Amino acid sequence: MGKQMPAKQAKKKLYRSAIAESFIKLDPRVMIKNPVMFVVEIGFVLTLLLSFFPDLFGSQGAGNERFFNFVICIILFITVLFGNFAEAIAEGRGKAQAESLRKSKTELTANRRKKDGTYEQIPASVLRKGDIVRVQAGQMIPVDGEVQEGLGSVDESAITGESAPVIRGAGG
Repeated sequence: MGKQMPAKQAKKKLYRSAIAESFIKLDPRVMIKNPVMFVVEIGFVLTLLLSFFPDLFGSQGAGNERFFNFVICIILFITVLFGNFAEAIAEGRGKAQAESLRKSKTELTANRRKKDGTYEQIPASVLRKGDIVRVQAGQMIPVDGEVQEGLGSVDESAITGESAPVIRGAGG
């Protein structure tokens, strides 16, 4: 079993990769997949151009156009960057959760009932339809199935996203 990264380090790594990803996502070929943020990015480019060339689309001669355009440009850039950052964080968390589920599936063991009524511990990946397994309090349920006897509180949050455990009993 490999070393697990402490939660604080994992969070730092997630944030670092999200920051890098938020700049990578500024590429218009990537940004066009998110139409709202793409329009904001176009607004950023236009106001950037107007910051340097205030007479680009005609001028009213107000005099402070460059400063106003630059301020709007900065606001739009920060908006796009934070939008990309939030999206990258969500993607990173989703990937981490999927990896955690994959890892738990490969390392999970099950107590399968043999024909003589005794139980043997086997990797969950070798379970087949019709196998009967026993799950005790605190154990992870190795496969999808039907409860034949007993009653228990089951945490299905990794599958359903529901934070509260549900009660499962015989026939469920």
